[in-house]
Amino acid sequence: MLDRARVVALPLRTRFRGVDVREAMLFDAPGGWAEWSPFPEYGPEEASRWLRCAVELGWGAPPTPVVESVEVNATIPAVDVSADGEAVARLLERYPGCATVKVKVAEAGQTVADDVARVDAVRAWFSSRHVAPKVRVDANGGWTPAEAVDAIAALTRGGPLDYVEQPCRTVGELAEVRRALSRRGIVARIAADELIRKADDPLAVVRAGACDVAVVKAAPLGGVGQVVRVAEEIGRLGVPVTVSSALETAVGMGAGLRAAAALPVLCDADGTPVHPNPAGLATGSLFEVDVARRDIVDGRIAVGPVIPDAAVLDECAASGARRDWWFRRLESALDVLR
Repeated sequence: MLDRARVVALPLRTRFRGVDVREAMLFDAPGGWAEWSPFPEYGPEEASRWLRCAVELGWGAPPTPVVESVEVNATIPAVDVSADGEAVARLLERYPGCATVKVKVAEAGQTVADDVARVDAVRAWFSSRHVAPKVRVDANGGWTPAEAVDAIAALTRGGPLDYVEQPCRTVGELAEVRRALSRRGIVARIAADELIRKADDPLAVVRAGACDVAVVKAAPLGGVGQVVRVAEEIGRLGVPVTVSSALETAVGMGAGLRAAAALPVLCDADGTPVHPNPAGLATGSLFEVDVARRDIVDGRIAVGPVIPDAAVLDECAASGARRDWWFRRLESALDVLR
C-alpha cells in the first residue's frame, strides 16, 4: 500500500470547512485508484474508518451500482453576498441542471442576516430562470437549539427549505429543535450528519426520532458496503438518506457515487418506498484544481472510476514534510485495522 501512494495538496476556489487547500492520499491500487483523505484533526481511530473505504475500493469488492448516474445537489459555501453580490451566481453556474442546492450557514463570524441573504440570492438566481429549487442549509452543529429555531424561522420567510442539516451538535438538541419548530408551526425537516458519521452507533439519532433525513458518507462510515447496510436499516425506520461527500477529490468521490448508485429500493416497515434525496456529491466544483474530471450533466454525475491526471499529481504533490506526515498517519491508521 505504501509504495502505491501519492499525496496531493489541491487548492480550493473558496474557503470551505475552514480550509483553502485539500490534502489527500491517493493509491494506484489493483482494483483502480482509491483515496484516503480524513481531515487533519481526526485521530487514528476515526481515520481508520476512512481507510477501510479506500481498501474496499482499491483492494476489495464494493457493491455493484444499479444505476449509471446519480442526481446531485449544488453546494454554496458561506460566501459574503454583501461583499460580492455575484458570488452565488458564479458558483451556481458550475452546477448545470442542478435544482437542489445546499447552502452553508452558521459560519463563525457571520450572522443569521448573512445566511438569509445567501439563501435569498440562491432563490433569486433560480427565480430569474423560472425554476423552483429545493434549498437545504447546513449549519454543521453551529447553533444552540434556540438559535436554530430563530434562524430557521428567518430562513423560511423567503421560501421553503428542503431540510436543515445538523443545526445543533447533540441528539437531544436536534429533537428539541424538531419539537420547537412543530410548536411554532414552522415546516422544515431536520437532517443529521455528524451524529451519524462520527457516532459509534450511526442509527442512534434515527431511532431517537431526532431527525427526518439521514446524511451518510462513504469514507467516514467505512465504505460503500457500510453505506448500503446503514441506508437499508435507516430506510426501514422510514427515514430517507442523502449520500454526501466529505470534500474528496474526483478519485474519492467515486466511493460516494458508487454508494448512491448501489442503493436498493428502500421501504419502511409498512412497505412504503423511502426514496433517497439528491446526493451531495458535486463538491468537485469547489476545487480550483482536481486530479480528474467528473462532469455534471443535466444535474447528474456518471458513476465509475477515474484515472488521475499525471501532470496534476506532479504539480500538486504535497511538500516533503506534509508527505511524511501523511505516511506516518497512514501507519497509525493501519495499526488500528491490524
